Amino acid sequence: MEVVRVPSLDGIELAVAVHRPDPDAGSLGTVVLVHGISADLDEGGAFVRLSDHLAAHGLTAVRFSFRGHGTSGGTAQGVTIAGEMLDLQAITEYAATEFPGPLAVVAASFGAVATALAMPWLGKELAGLVLWNPVLDLRRTFLEPELPWGVANFGPAAMARLAQDGRLLLNGTFALGRVLFAEMLRCRPLDAYTVGSPPALVLHGDRDAHVSFDIARRAAETIPNWEFHAVSGAEHGFHTREHEAEAVAMTTGWLERAVAAGDLLNG
Repeated sequence: MEVVRVPSLDGIELAVAVHRPDPDAGSLGTVVLVHGISADLDEGGAFVRLSDHLAAHGLTAVRFSFRGHGTSGGTAQGVTIAGEMLDLQAITEYAATEFPGPLAVVAASFGAVATALAMPWLGKELAGLVLWNPVLDLRRTFLEPELPWGVANFGPAAMARLAQDGRLLLNGTFALGRVLFAEMLRCRPLDAYTVGSPPALVLHGDRDAHVSFDIARRAAETIPNWEFHAVSGAEHGFHTREHEAEAVAMTTGWLERAVAAGDLLNG
């Protein structure tokens, strides 16, 4: 694993980790890993293990921390969807320049939002996309939450504190600012995927109390070239080793096929 710093498009430095396959075998393609809100490039350790698995199967993995997360520059309260889009563009351009060949993305949870809104320019560059427990409806997840995690974190009392103090503490520790919630009123990730997504695999735990399983399943049923896989008994983030292993194996196998198809098309 190689640790580097890559500037975002507005100069904020982002922490990046690169996992390379065996140099004697070469790389089949590159996968950029996009984490969720309040996480970092490790995604609770799942992205570390996924990256090692991808590298063992001939794929270069590039994982990074968004601004305001982990050891990247910026602040949590300054996190915005627009800023995350700048970061994603910088990292995908870095990956495409440093590691030529088919490119794919794995986006987890809130990472699916910036990824969705980047589809008009990024979608046509991707051989494939994998979404883990993706946020596809900001209103039903954050603004008018329907599931227990959202109700606990974004209910009326929390929104009153946001209005008064200019910040909201996610899970009691991660301060989110007003601008992010103003963006949420206008952004529709699912619409962005509907009009411009590459082939995709959606993995979602059927006991997810954070992000709607049903919204993701219905999206995969209606968007062309999307596949859906329910991880039975899994909560948000695939926290047990059994659920994580299932997600990692499914993701790696699907991406191997996607980048091979992308290589054939490019060739």
